[in-house]
Amino acid sequence: MKKSKTITLFVCQNCGNSSPRWLGKCPECESWNTYVEEQQEKTKTAYKAKKTSDPIPITEIQSGKEDRIPTHNKELDRVLGGGFVPGSVILVGGDPGIGKSTLALQMLNDISASSNIGDSLNLLYVTGEESPEQVKLRAERIGISSNRVFVLSATSVESIIEQIKNLSPQIAVIDSIQTMYTEDLASAPGSVGQIRECTSKLMQHAKANGPAIFLVGHVTKEGAIAGPKVLEHLVDTVLYFEGGKDHPYRILRAIKNRFGSTNEIGVFEMMDVGLKEVKNPSEIFLSERPENASGSVVTPSIEGTRPILVEIQALVSPCSFGVPRRTTIGLDNNRVSLLLAVLEKRAGLQILGQDVFMNVAGGVKIEEPAIDLAISIALVSSFLNKPLDPGVVVFGEIGLAGEVRGVSQIDMRINEAQKLGFNKCVVPKINLDRVASTNNSISLVGVDSIEKAIEVFF
Repeated sequence: MKKSKTITLFVCQNCGNSSPRWLGKCPECESWNTYVEEQQEKTKTAYKAKKTSDPIPITEIQSGKEDRIPTHNKELDRVLGGGFVPGSVILVGGDPGIGKSTLALQMLNDISASSNIGDSLNLLYVTGEESPEQVKLRAERIGISSNRVFVLSATSVESIIEQIKNLSPQIAVIDSIQTMYTEDLASAPGSVGQIRECTSKLMQHAKANGPAIFLVGHVTKEGAIAGPKVLEHLVDTVLYFEGGKDHPYRILRAIKNRFGSTNEIGVFEMMDVGLKEVKNPSEIFLSERPENASGSVVTPSIEGTRPILVEIQALVSPCSFGVPRRTTIGLDNNRVSLLLAVLEKRAGLQILGQDVFMNVAGGVKIEEPAIDLAISIALVSSFLNKPLDPGVVVFGEIGLAGEVRGVSQIDMRINEAQKLGFNKCVVPKINLDRVASTNNSISLVGVDSIEKAIEVFF
């Protein structure tokens, strides 16, 4: 016999911490004005504990092979690690209007259109924000006409799971998880408790019955997925869809992936007919590179297993106010400040008192230290107002003593530069001995310090 009692709690909508009274500042995540009143039922149930299985040696456990469901979208498959694993739960987040729903619909259409899929395959798209007629309008715009893609407009998790049991789809898309609710909780949809419980119920059904669940999530103004942080711990894969609304290119990045690498990215271009795969991102990112402009440097960055050539742009100008400005887009602001200090101390450039603005063309975010030398040369080029040779690529890590350290996967970086017609590559001197192939079409210049690198260019 169950005895239920309704209790009132105040729950932080940022981290999920609960309190019996309202608090202005969350003691866990230190966010202000995030506590919302929620009604929860506290149920006491007399139950008998289930018998657990006996422990067995790990060598006797039979590990089944991961039979993935390919999406037939090379960029998406690259990020997922080869496709969907049956029973997995994937969460994708991004800014409003960036193309999450379009990506989900195109993914279902590509899977259903594959030649090796039989008529027994069913795919389900659950929408909690739009009507089936609105989903149909988007489907017509991007050219989806498969009769194996089913659309369901619902927000109750219990009814959605029931429909999934009846239809038995291989993949089910939930758009979005913030609009779903469970009847076990009295709080409103989108609250921390509802998001956590809805995701938990969907995950339990996926693990027990095998369909892959694709969750679409909203993001906060800080760019994180809305809801408690435990949401990202529950799911198997967390993807972020990045890019500005005024920019045609979108970056799909894996933050967590239990079945693949977290270093891969997928590049898409938003068009009138939906998202289009970008097969050669380097060529796209360098297509609008200015000629004879100071502060522009090309560097090869490794994203997962793929080398991508990107343009680093720097603008150094006299400071108009007392405190110099430091503005960076796509780069770590602290890393840029560190390199400015190295240039001032080791290279003798009076650059710390200047306003500095830096950008990675194409909306890409780069964090690897191998681009330190490119950032530094771009800063010096803008500071001296001297453009670089357009046929040169630069890469290398810089230490606090001004030394240029070696980087990994140098052959991939050089081959990508050679493929796009660059004829000169400035690399760390220690990496010259590690180059596997010597090709006369591109010359390599090794430098061991930031001073030597500046002498090569200026």
